[in-house]
Amino acid sequence: MTRWTTGTAVTTEPESRDASSDSHGFSRRRLIASAAAAGGTGVVGAVAGFGVGRSGADGRAEAAPSRDLSGANGPVTEPFYAPHQSGVETPPQAHAHFLALTLKPGINAAEVVRWLRLLTADAAALTQGSGPLADSEPELAHDPARLTITFGFGRGLVKLAGAKAVPIWLGPLEKFPIDDLDPDRCTGDLLLQICGDDPLTLAHARRMLWKDSRTFAEVAWQRDGFRRSYGSKAEGKTQRNLFGQLDGTANPGSGSEDFARIIWGQGTGREDAVYSARGEPPDDLGAHLPEWMRGGTTLVLRDIAMNLDTWDKADRPAREFATGRTLDQGAPLSGTDEFDTPDFTAVDKRGLTKISAASHVARARDGLGPETQIHRRTFNYETGAGEGAGLLFASFQADIDRQFLPIQRRLAEVDLLNEWTTPIGSTVWAIPPGITEGEYIGQSLFEG
Repeated sequence: MTRWTTGTAVTTEPESRDASSDSHGFSRRRLIASAAAAGGTGVVGAVAGFGVGRSGADGRAEAAPSRDLSGANGPVTEPFYAPHQSGVETPPQAHAHFLALTLKPGINAAEVVRWLRLLTADAAALTQGSGPLADSEPELAHDPARLTITFGFGRGLVKLAGAKAVPIWLGPLEKFPIDDLDPDRCTGDLLLQICGDDPLTLAHARRMLWKDSRTFAEVAWQRDGFRRSYGSKAEGKTQRNLFGQLDGTANPGSGSEDFARIIWGQGTGREDAVYSARGEPPDDLGAHLPEWMRGGTTLVLRDIAMNLDTWDKADRPAREFATGRTLDQGAPLSGTDEFDTPDFTAVDKRGLTKISAASHVARARDGLGPETQIHRRTFNYETGAGEGAGLLFASFQADIDRQFLPIQRRLAEVDLLNEWTTPIGSTVWAIPPGITEGEYIGQSLFEG
């Protein structure tokens, strides 16, 4: 029986970086100089490292909330069979594991199809709360807790279907001056993005999928990520990253015409479409995708290290000046609410612009057209006390060249947040379309 269902999504501000000057003629030196002049103490505190600021308790007196003792989220499932893969438009779960695999030497197309059939069958079972056929601990699968398993194809895997099937954009991004990439975190032929609200369920799913894969592939790299635990915040609330910033304010809304065009690359044709303040995005962003990807999208996955120790040395005005938003509400410095449209011309009592032209929000948004938007699905990570910390920045968009790269190039050229962040991993993936029961992920590529 064919079952079609759609997922859902969130919101965020594009966060990437950039390598060349933009159409406004900004120079890196001029922008940072003007930022220093406008920001005063704030930016000095940010770069020089004094004026440590910590926010105290806000003094709210609230009634003690009651705990959920029923396990209400355990049985909740997300669809596996659908026009689009789950895990893109799906509201982000609390936990994620990104597992990149490299094909073993000599693996051919027929073997890859066998592997994908096996992975598809087991992923379908796991996401619906059933153990796969070879699962010796099926009880661990019985509480899916919104488990999703999203497949991404790298250049090496797609090439096995024929050189003509490989899109030009499917490969490493251009080199950006802010990058300090670890080559071991920039490879892979197949990506499994495994997300869920229960870490035990997720760990079990990862183990089952790895058992399916070890005959065909080796681990290229892997990384765990997390957000707020299920129930900590109401659904739809923007998550915070390890800098304490609200991370995900300007994403296109789930189920919207914006999302259909910006991520899936094609409009729905609805007559009552409502667009964000950015304006109406074009209806052809997915026109360049190969036929086998129709109903799919692209993913740029960036592993961004965050220097929490130096961030601690910046005072609150410096942090807000660098981002262009307040830390508590996430409002643009020209407004009062998280979802206020930033006004990049607004000035303060001194006649200085409230949002610096070198701030993150200005560089990611000011002057860019409605087509230059992405959907960011981010997860925090920390490897231990005194060790690494950062952000797994998953950027979904229909067209990397028209949507992701214009933002990335501007941010790499100038962005005050670059003082505390460094990209250390970067991969590009083709996200194939969803499937119906009886099909396997990638069937449109190998049998289309």
